[in-house]
This record gives sequence, C-alpha cells and structure tokens, in this order.
Amino acid sequence: MRLAFLIPPMLLLAACEQKDENDRSAGTDISINADGEGGGGVQIHTGKDGGKLRIGGKDGAAINIDLPDFVDLDIQGDFDIDGVRLYPGSTITKVDVDANDAGGADKATVNLGFTTPAAPARAADWMTAEFAKKGIKVARDGDTLSGTDKDGDDFTIAFNPDGATSKGQVKIVSN
Repeated sequence: MRLAFLIPPMLLLAACEQKDENDRSAGTDISINADGEGGGGVQIHTGKDGGKLRIGGKDGAAINIDLPDFVDLDIQGDFDIDGVRLYPGSTITKVDVDANDAGGADKATVNLGFTTPAAPARAADWMTAEFAKKGIKVARDGDTLSGTDKDGDDFTIAFNPDGATSKGQVKIVSN
C-alpha cells in the first residue's frame, strides 16, 4: 500500500455529498494526515459538524479551507483488501489515515471504523471464508482477524458486539 493509498481517500472526499441539514444522525468522520519531504503536508479533518482542509508548504505557506458541515462517503463498495469486502451491509463510519514519506520512510497507517448488521462471530466467519476463497491466509483470535495482503501490508479486522449487530475496526499498516 504505498502513499498512493492517500489519493483515493482524497478523491472520495472531493466526491462527498452534503446531506440535508436535518439529517445529522450518521456520516463518516474523516481524518487524513500526510507529511512529505521538505515540510509540506496535507491534513483533512471532517465529520458531521464540518471540518478543515489544510495544505502546508515550505516556509510556513499554507492553504486553509473550511469543509461542509456534513459529509457522507459512499465508499462501502470501493473498500476491499485484495478483493475481500466488509461483511454485506456494513457501513464505514470513520476513516483515519496517517502517512509520512519524510526521509524515504513511506509509512502509512489506515484505520477504518465500521458497523455491520451481523453478530461478531458470524461476520468474522464470513470474512474468513472470503479471504480463503482469495488465497489470503488470516489468523483468527476470537472475532479478530489478522493477516498480510499481497502488497506486504499488515491488516487487522476486529469485530465487537453492539446489540445484535457489530461495530468494528480495520487497521492496515504499510511495511
């Protein structure tokens, strides 16, 4: 997953649709922090109460933009790990990207929060079977899956009970 992974979330942010002001019950919280060579960087933070886009440059130059007060990303169909999507009906509620290529580090960590309509064991069983169909080995500890994708990036998918459904988190760490 190299820092090129940041481009799709930024493009997705540009494609966000603003929701009706009366519908603030859901949405996707987004946080993207990317630092590059020479002190430049991009920070995007937004959620149901609005947010900021900051593009920093050398010598303190920066662009600061207020973002709409409610964005909703339709990325459920676009997210996958080597072709394996989240359990059907899942909704991504949080996107948090932290990346740095200063000094040639080329490191990134992506955290996605999500809800899923199945109990943790059922969702974990389904995803384990989907990874097996794609030839991806995963280790399972309770309702947490972990493995390495075809690019060599480590991932963890954790499911936690939320009544009859689940809340979960995907963490991807580039190597």
